[in-house]
Amino acid sequence: MIATVERNVVRLVVLDTSGRVLLLHVRDATQPEFGVAWELPGGGIEPGEDYVQAAIRELREETGIEIAPECIAAPSWRREVSYVYRNAHRRQHEVVVAARLQEASPAIRGANRFEAEKDDVLGADWWSLEEIAASDERFYPKSLARLLPAFLRGEEISEPLEVWP
Repeated sequence: MIATVERNVVRLVVLDTSGRVLLLHVRDATQPEFGVAWELPGGGIEPGEDYVQAAIRELREETGIEIAPECIAAPSWRREVSYVYRNAHRRQHEVVVAARLQEASPAIRGANRFEAEKDDVLGADWWSLEEIAASDERFYPKSLARLLPAFLRGEEISEPLEVWP
């Protein structure tokens, strides 16, 4: 029987000064059939953390980018996700926040990633909104290309359950 992990998560739409969005190129090394996807950085909100503290920590761990709390907006995109990762069923309650950097496309460093992240993050890239909209790549969230413009306009978004096979 597969274990279920339920957790609260923060995801970041990291924007550089040119308006490009940072996406991580990921896989699940334990499930080759998953293939690859481009996802928003982020992760679990630890006990005692709020979404801002978790966003700062997750961005630093996954990318090496340091960001000040005032660069992180309030969450306006809420979503529920169900998927299997590393042989555990994840049920996530996610908030998505905008994080605006004060520089253009800083280098991404993965030295602070956990072992599974070191295996599963294949790279990172800065994408324009037009590139995301025109791409045939798979994104996490699946609705990224469709909902990103509304999110960046400040609209409140509440997504129904997204299930990944």
